[in-house]
Amino acid sequence: MLHLSIPLWCWPATLVLLAWGTVGLLQKLSTNYLSAESALIWLVAGYVLLLPWLYSSRSIFTYSTRSLVFTLVSALLNTLGALALLAAMKNGGKASIVVPLTALYPLVVVVAAPVVLRESISLLQGLGVVCALVSVVLLST
Repeated sequence: MLHLSIPLWCWPATLVLLAWGTVGLLQKLSTNYLSAESALIWLVAGYVLLLPWLYSSRSIFTYSTRSLVFTLVSALLNTLGALALLAAMKNGGKASIVVPLTALYPLVVVVAAPVVLRESISLLQGLGVVCALVSVVLLST
């Protein structure tokens, strides 16, 4: 009998897949009725509602300035990305094309990781990047 060991990181990653997949549908439905800016405000309201359960008891002032700057810039870029995604859907983009296209954002990480994070990219991973790019072409036709 074959026994597969599922890495611990796989469970939260699967939750991301299911949650963000559902979010893509809900964002398209919301932009059918709201402006991209209004939808973004409600998206942020959803974040705020979760804060009491997500925030640890550790004081924010115990973190390094560097880590807080990285996180703040990440939050700003995340917000701009969310607004752009909502605007793309509001302006006629089909969810079946816009969501997969914007979901290719990890390609930026794959390209930057060797330089910024000093991670290596295998030939097979490079082939995966090519397949991802081909998938965008196929989805958009």
